[in-house]
Amino acid sequence: MRKLISEDKKIMGIVHAEIELVNSGDVAIARRGIIRPEEVRRIKVNALVDSSAYMLAINENIQQQLGLDKIGEQTARYADESLHTLDEVGPVEVIFGNRSTSTRAFVLPGDAEVLLGAIPMEALDVIIDPRDQKMKVHPDRPYIAGTLLK
Repeated sequence: MRKLISEDKKIMGIVHAEIELVNSGDVAIARRGIIRPEEVRRIKVNALVDSSAYMLAINENIQQQLGLDKIGEQTARYADESLHTLDEVGPVEVIFGNRSTSTRAFVLPGDAEVLLGAIPMEALDVIIDPRDQKMKVHPDRPYIAGTLLK
């Protein structure tokens, strides 16, 4: 029988990463001098990294802390195949290491776990290292993110 838990008690195949989420609107008005840089709303979170999910999903508490505006709604399919209509908010800047990207986020109820999906991961140019169970900047491009334009 295959072990599901490694010797250090990590669940195999589940990867979390510390990311910083920033209100992109605050960043824009701080650049214009309307607010001070230290007034930009930001939060560090431990996100579940899931390349089979598409988008960034945050919870209601984080949305409120960052003051992210509702942009619209979308129907999302959960892993259990159930459909839910979720608020879409943003823009939110996602920072990991020396990488950042701006995206929209779905809002999950209550204090649900933050989920980092494939689209923001591609924009950050990161990989999932299954051996170390960590998200890392792409080893071929450690200093600056790369992307395909075609």
